[in-house]
Amino acid sequence: RSAYEDTPLPIGHGQTISQPYIVGIMTQLLELPPEGKVLEIGTGSGYQAAVLAHLTPKVYSIETVEPLFVRTRDLLRALGYAQIQLRLGDGHQGWPQRAPFDGIVVTCATESLPPALWEQLRPGGRIVAPVGGPRDIQRLLVIAKTALGDRRTETVMHVRFVPMVRQRRTEG
Repeated sequence: RSAYEDTPLPIGHGQTISQPYIVGIMTQLLELPPEGKVLEIGTGSGYQAAVLAHLTPKVYSIETVEPLFVRTRDLLRALGYAQIQLRLGDGHQGWPQRAPFDGIVVTCATESLPPALWEQLRPGGRIVAPVGGPRDIQRLLVIAKTALGDRRTETVMHVRFVPMVRQRRTEG
């Protein structure tokens, strides 16, 4: 009954699905090249990953909450999104075995950008992430890596996301 509402919705385990407007903005801000490789931190319901799969077949997504990981993995497979590669683990570490990425989208708030994500971004790539404290209004940032490896950061808008959670287990 809430499918057409432009609002975040609870998906269980203290997590939410972002409102469609924000998913669209974050996807657009990535500026993925055709056939680009993208990493999502925070699979959640799989909505953002499914949107990304319509732009590129190279979608990698990490979820830290095991029950969400299992439910979403099964749902995405049932819906025909077999090309999305999922991993249960700590998003702070990224996915070094699949790097480098043309784009990284972080769908949970982090107080500062994890260094591993920057290291796994290809020169010319972009990270889109909400940055700020868990109880604060966060800033949605676009962090671009120039061809020479320099960092360019732009604040797009203020947002509120659930916090990025650390996990010791890194393989699912």
